[in-house]
Amino acid sequence: MYKKQMLFQRIICYALLIAAVLVFVYSLGIMTNLYDALYLYSEDPENPVVQGAEVYIHMQPFNRQLTAAGIALILSAVALFVTNTHKRRKYYIGNYVTVDINAVLTVVTSVWALINVAEYKEAFLKVDFEALKAESQIFKTLYTESTFWFDISVPVFAILLLVTALSIGNLVFKILLMRGEKRLLEQSGQISTEVTE
Repeated sequence: MYKKQMLFQRIICYALLIAAVLVFVYSLGIMTNLYDALYLYSEDPENPVVQGAEVYIHMQPFNRQLTAAGIALILSAVALFVTNTHKRRKYYIGNYVTVDINAVLTVVTSVWALINVAEYKEAFLKVDFEALKAESQIFKTLYTESTFWFDISVPVFAILLLVTALSIGNLVFKILLMRGEKRLLEQSGQISTEVTE
């Protein structure tokens, strides 16, 4: 049982790191199409050339925060390896703390990001696409109505939350195994004491 649990524990730690990197990469990619399509027409957010193009400017602070959150998630996942959470047979306080911090950080980041992305997607859909198309033909800029980068946030953060749930499940399972092992050791100690008496 312990061997399977230890393997699962190692896989989960690597999966958390991969999911954190995925969030970071997503934060770098989310603005790509918006920049190519809207930047030229949103330089004056109060009076944009294309109505709704100002969403690009409004998303900048969120995008910087999302990138910082991605870095924080990566550091949090790396902390699991620093504390040997990926290979420790018995967990100590540092292991519990890093798993808990990682879980809180991933849940808070996911909820915050999904709410914001949904709001910005709604704002993007209010862009005057007819005017954008006309301007893009004149200035040879990207024309897109695609919400791909907004929509992909759901699977990105769903993966992060799923792996986090598995991490918490692993922690609970680890605690149960450690308690079971402690009980067995106590019982074997009592048995050996009774035998010697």
